[in-house]
Amino acid sequence: MNPRPTPVEAGRSCPDVRREDVSFISRGQRCAAWLYRRRVETPTPAPCVVLAHGWSGVREQRLDVFAARFAAAGIAALVFDYRHFGASEGEPRQLLDIGSQLDDWDSAVAYVCTRPDIDPGRVALWGTSLSGGLVLTTAARDRRVAAVVSQVPYTDGLTNLPRLGPAGLGRMAVAYLRDRYAQLRHRPPHMFPVVGPPGSFAAMTSPDAEAGYHAMDPPGSTWRNETPGRVALQAALYRPTRTVGKIACPVFFAIADNDVVTFTRSAQKAAARTPDAEVHLYPGGHFDPYFDALFERVVADETDFLVRHLSPPVG
Repeated sequence: MNPRPTPVEAGRSCPDVRREDVSFISRGQRCAAWLYRRRVETPTPAPCVVLAHGWSGVREQRLDVFAARFAAAGIAALVFDYRHFGASEGEPRQLLDIGSQLDDWDSAVAYVCTRPDIDPGRVALWGTSLSGGLVLTTAARDRRVAAVVSQVPYTDGLTNLPRLGPAGLGRMAVAYLRDRYAQLRHRPPHMFPVVGPPGSFAAMTSPDAEAGYHAMDPPGSTWRNETPGRVALQAALYRPTRTVGKIACPVFFAIADNDVVTFTRSAQKAAARTPDAEVHLYPGGHFDPYFDALFERVVADETDFLVRHLSPPVG
């Protein structure tokens, strides 16, 4: 994997792109965002793709380089932090809640649809890992969405349970109960690690998880390696694959052929159930699409998909 990339390095790769700090309100709290646009604007409203990260991730963890590439192709890109994460408002910090994050996706779509420089009929979603599932859920219930990119997606929480083993399931249950007890006593959340080495107790302990997260993390990042115990039950019961049949727009699935975090086969099953799916299988593991030559291949394919499906109609 590459050394930690910086925002400056990301900007150099797309000199014709500018980034603006913006924000929007979700459930009464401010979500911080970056809006990427071409430096030379077109006279007509632009298409837009909305991006956010996966489990505990923040926008500076390689989402900037994806957004800059999309913007260079003429597609505005809004990259946001969920409430409770990064530069966004929300207490307690690091509060990962799937329902809350789905609300943030709804608010982000509503925000870009009200901007005069964005065409509300050409809005796409881009998600990765956990957010690869969140964008599928959002598209299934929001017909305004014109296209979706779901990268190494989390599609079925139940398939993740066996990999934990009896000991891991027991420790996850204890973390959940301790956090629920903290909630009832109005105390700070009980946290456990997002990533750790194989054999440790963390949400992700695959051989590539710890190195993958740290490789995405630039100097000065707001990411923290902790997640609340209450999300354990939510994640186990979260199954975007059950609603993909309701998605009316085209969906690009970027699937890694050796994904032991969200599981290759689970993503393939979800894609098979999606009415208008374009499936790309890439060599490597869960974190490989963010880096090096595979990043270049994946982002080129995703850009091509977005350009094809967000281009204005002819005539």
